[in-house]
Amino acid sequence: MIAHLTGTLLELSSPIILQVGGVGYGVHVSGKHLATWSEGQELSLWIHTNVAEKTLELFGFPDKKEKELFLLLLQVSGVGPKTALQLSSLGGEQISRAVRAGEVRFFSQVPRVGKKLAQKIIIELASKLGSLEELQLGTLDTDHAMLLEAMLSLGYEEHVVYDTVSKTDMSSITLEQALKQTIQAFGNSKQ
Repeated sequence: MIAHLTGTLLELSSPIILQVGGVGYGVHVSGKHLATWSEGQELSLWIHTNVAEKTLELFGFPDKKEKELFLLLLQVSGVGPKTALQLSSLGGEQISRAVRAGEVRFFSQVPRVGKKLAQKIIIELASKLGSLEELQLGTLDTDHAMLLEAMLSLGYEEHVVYDTVSKTDMSSITLEQALKQTIQAFGNSKQ
């Protein structure tokens, strides 16, 4: 079983081609990572080797926590590896919040996840919520939480704006200035 690979990104495709020691491995990765990587870049990925009846596929994650979240989602009956990959890209904190709030719509935004599967994900992950909370990368301080709430009240989707909000430097600006900056970063489009 392959558990970790470090090599050069040869091809930015689906799956990516990662060259390690003269061998090119096809590795499925989240679309959010594809947007930030470039060919020729050195990558180090945690790997999940998925062996099925007629396939052998590799799924890669730049950090171990994202892989653990993927494995947790994969335990939900009806969630296959490609769906778990898309779900894990939404982030541990957002998934934890959606499970606690019973937000079926949050999960059903992912292709191949209908209302029934979204409900099953919520039910099955509710008992594993402690594991999910361990995967969180941290919580927002008061200023960032207020900025996130302001963006949500304007109709933006949390999974879209969360990363931008959490990385906003609010040490020298007001909440109103931060809100304007964040809206401008998204070009006034509610994605």
